[in-house]
Amino acid sequence: MLRFYTINALFLVIFSLLVLFEFFGEVPVWLYLLFVFIWILITAIGSFQIQWNYHLQSLNHNYQTSENHISITFDDGPNAEFTPKVLALLKKYNAKATFFLIGKNAEKHPEIVRQIIAEGHTIGNHSYSHSKNFGFFSSEKVAAELRQTNSILKKITGKDLKLFRPPFGVTNPNIKKGLKNTGHYSIGWSKRSFDTTNISEEKILKRITSNLKKGDIILLHDSSAKTVAVLEQLLLTLPPHNLKSVPVDRLLEIEAYA
Repeated sequence: MLRFYTINALFLVIFSLLVLFEFFGEVPVWLYLLFVFIWILITAIGSFQIQWNYHLQSLNHNYQTSENHISITFDDGPNAEFTPKVLALLKKYNAKATFFLIGKNAEKHPEIVRQIIAEGHTIGNHSYSHSKNFGFFSSEKVAAELRQTNSILKKITGKDLKLFRPPFGVTNPNIKKGLKNTGHYSIGWSKRSFDTTNISEEKILKRITSNLKKGDIILLHDSSAKTVAVLEQLLLTLPPHNLKSVPVDRLLEIEAYA
């Protein structure tokens, strides 16, 4: 698997060889440009593909589990309109999930946060602002956002969160350093639904259920009617496949709270 420091070391060796070859003959400029383009491309893809663990170790699945468990996770809540509907469906089908909450949303809807906990689900940190610029934050600002959200949720629930999902699934050296300072686990996914895009409910469900197996972590968002509809269909498909949704900390065999 590709890693940031491994790629940098490899490209440094290659660049040094190109410079060395200059002493024996001219190296075309296009070769240098190609070299730089490939490095930028790999780094950009690695930053947006949390499953690569390119910059930091994220927990994306547990295929070693002996139980027929998967985890359904929800990002971007709590949402006043849709989170209660999601909770109702989970209760109806006796399923447990994990909700990665945005701090500023939790401040607005503490009663929904308390309901999530009361009904046996797990909560995690999804930053305070969920800024589109989160990937450009300094390590200090990353840590500050996580601590702010932890503080808000501890006041609401009494729990000190250890689970974190990076906004947009973006990782980089600053986020890695920020997590090292706060001590959070980075939680990724193995099944990305794309439920926030314009694709149909049928295609979203197919993306999730195609080759779904024990140990998978599913990414959804409790922020739309489409997701609510997909969730019910997903929950109906689990029993025939002898699968059960549990909180992600149980699937990964880690502690959700300090």
